[in-house]
Amino acid sequence: MIAPMTESLVLAQDLVRHYTLPRTSLLRPAPVVQALRGVSFRLEAGRNLGIVGESGSGKSTLARLVMALERPTSGRLEVLGRDLATLSPAALRAARRDFQMVFQDPYGSLDPRHRVERIVAEPLLAQGHDDAAVRRERVRDALEAVGLRASDADKYPHEFSGGQRQRIAIARALVTRPRLIVADEPVSALDVSVQAQVLNLMLDLQQRFGVTYLFISHDLAVVDHVCHDILVMRHGEVVEQGSPEVLFRDARHAYTRELLQAAGGS
Repeated sequence: MIAPMTESLVLAQDLVRHYTLPRTSLLRPAPVVQALRGVSFRLEAGRNLGIVGESGSGKSTLARLVMALERPTSGRLEVLGRDLATLSPAALRAARRDFQMVFQDPYGSLDPRHRVERIVAEPLLAQGHDDAAVRRERVRDALEAVGLRASDADKYPHEFSGGQRQRIAIARALVTRPRLIVADEPVSALDVSVQAQVLNLMLDLQQRFGVTYLFISHDLAVVDHVCHDILVMRHGEVVEQGSPEVLFRDARHAYTRELLQAAGGS
């Protein structure tokens, strides 16, 4: 019997993203930065994909495209079977319940003026959930799922440590019960002692809720802990891809070997 194909949560084909910079001379055309140069990949449900590369490699640009925060210059990008670039604003807003994002900085990504309940409920409010009691229950469930207390909903971000703030950010991403979470350097701003706790939490949440991660990082050791497959990017291009076992044992590209050495690998 032929096994059914695994569902694609993200399918990228020849993604290109250019940015036009301000002109520096009336006699010269505006300079163009090529952030992505023909990136293709497939993210399957249940198989976390790590995007690895140094600053400026195009990782965060790719994350913004997947989240439909920007549109590609060319190429095709489908998220959960939909080309997000073709959706109306209302349809895109409705689609966002299925994919959420965790940002790098747990200090800057949480509004210090709001209580945790309002912060975690933000995606529900954007989806038009008008029932305050339902929102409150969903927020408290999400907080408890990430190892915080329901009573923490009444506190402000400054009352928490960095690791706890990132748990709040994960709860906010989890509150719509998405199928995909894009995590952009979610532990790089945390102490090393806290990083493993957050990564293990994310794996636990995957087992409990069936979420899949697109995990952005500059650190191969971090994605090795979380991801089933790795995409290595440099200067907006994919230079190598494969499972952590293959890349760690038999990296073909010199840049991948440089990243392994930086992570303490062979």
